[in-house]
Amino acid sequence: MVRRFKLPRDERLKTALVKTTGVLARVGTSPDEGLGELFQVVQDYRMYDDDKTFVDLVPRARMRSIQQEYMLVRDDPDFDLREFINRHFYEFAPHKEKEDFATDPHRTITEHIHLLWDVLERRNRLSRGSLIALPYSYIVPGGRFSEQFYWDSYFIMLGLAADGRWKMIEGMMKNYTFMIRKFGYIPTANRTYFLSRSQPPFFSQMVRLLASHKGRTRTFVEYLPYMQREYRFWMKGRSKLAKAEHRAFARVVELPNGMILNRYYDNKMTPRPESLTKDKATAYESPNRESDRLYLHLRAGAESGWDFSSRWFTDPNDIRTIHTADIIPVDLNCLLYQLEATIAESYRLLKNPLMARKFQNLATRRANAIQTYCWSDQENFFVDYNFHHQAPTGQLSLAALFPLYVRIATKRQADAVAMRLERDFLKEGGLLATLTANEQQWDAPNGWAPLQWIAIESLRNYGHHELANEIKHRWIRTNMKVFTQRHKLVEKYDVTGSGIGGGGEYPLQDGFGWTNGVLAALLAEK
Repeated sequence: MVRRFKLPRDERLKTALVKTTGVLARVGTSPDEGLGELFQVVQDYRMYDDDKTFVDLVPRARMRSIQQEYMLVRDDPDFDLREFINRHFYEFAPHKEKEDFATDPHRTITEHIHLLWDVLERRNRLSRGSLIALPYSYIVPGGRFSEQFYWDSYFIMLGLAADGRWKMIEGMMKNYTFMIRKFGYIPTANRTYFLSRSQPPFFSQMVRLLASHKGRTRTFVEYLPYMQREYRFWMKGRSKLAKAEHRAFARVVELPNGMILNRYYDNKMTPRPESLTKDKATAYESPNRESDRLYLHLRAGAESGWDFSSRWFTDPNDIRTIHTADIIPVDLNCLLYQLEATIAESYRLLKNPLMARKFQNLATRRANAIQTYCWSDQENFFVDYNFHHQAPTGQLSLAALFPLYVRIATKRQADAVAMRLERDFLKEGGLLATLTANEQQWDAPNGWAPLQWIAIESLRNYGHHELANEIKHRWIRTNMKVFTQRHKLVEKYDVTGSGIGGGGEYPLQDGFGWTNGVLAALLAEK
């Protein structure tokens, strides 16, 4: 049996212990690596409907010992794989005690969200299996997702702020500084199998949100070292670009005119453990593609948060044509512009003009590069850019709003984007993620809470208040409609009529963190 470390009873002491010793503690191995053949067999056998179920189970002994025992007994005629797994693994899910939560039809939707924060709260100060310990409590998306996900958390924080739960926001921020100290970046979530990739870098936006409560100077200065660490993660590999294929290394790409932009990437080229059977099936159905390259593009698509979307496909209807790592995404680079600008602003507050000027120049160069490569005169819209083909991808999406969100679009561009948005993307229930209907979850007919928020804020930045308010009201109506019918708030919505979203790799999830957060923030507006 594994000898398990016990935490002291005092809550503050527990947190302090994780903050100090947890940074140095060795992280366990991802289940696909630690269990070897056993992992492949369990997932191929489809013992669980959802591949994520097995990777989230906790081994009762060291994975290597379990693997060795499996190799000894697997050929026994009486060997029972299910019995073996049930004996050697268990589910860590204390939150299931809260699952008797029932919607009270007499409560308002705002009251419902207020109560849901407690249902979605997790506290995990001991690493268990693939779950990595964090010093502070956090809010999870819900459903199959019981970890502190990176970009989800910003939109969850919007709702927490509307509800006055600043202590929770600050705790989640400190979890991120803990992970930055430990790993040098913010992973997708606190799971060992997510450590090879990050997610859309919203950390500087979180800093700005917290600063609205704690004060700009104090907050920016406190989080500046962590914003710098995140920036170094995204820019790692610049010195290797000259010798790299297509002048791209890790998440950094040098374009023909010498401008440097970023892409989504992943440090592994194997199937995702939490989606193993689906990734292997995609590879099997793609005999003309190298499997390791295909897995890289699938993983990069997962880092984007848009997993999956026609944004990443050569053929918008076929996931087998995915090529995420060949693309300069407009949203990613706008978020990195915001990170550079926030670092520059932090140095200005510190009265360090030299460093402030350095990062402001970096931000300005990135804004110019986004204008050069991600604005399409033909479409009158911001687009993603395929640096392999040296041309726009041709797939239009709500990622086009991000230059407006960070205020680097011109007024003419913003007006053109707003016009196209109203003409093509706006539907009865809100905005479509893309104009392609292909059964992927980040495509039509689905709308997503974070993209509605980005759109509303973006349009307000350029004076398009009427359109922004129309999107807001349609999105709220969609949420209310489904809540009235099903007494749930869900992950994504069909904005063309039915209200219930679909598509993708797994069933529709309820809970749901960022839906709650964005809806609470919109309802709280005066």
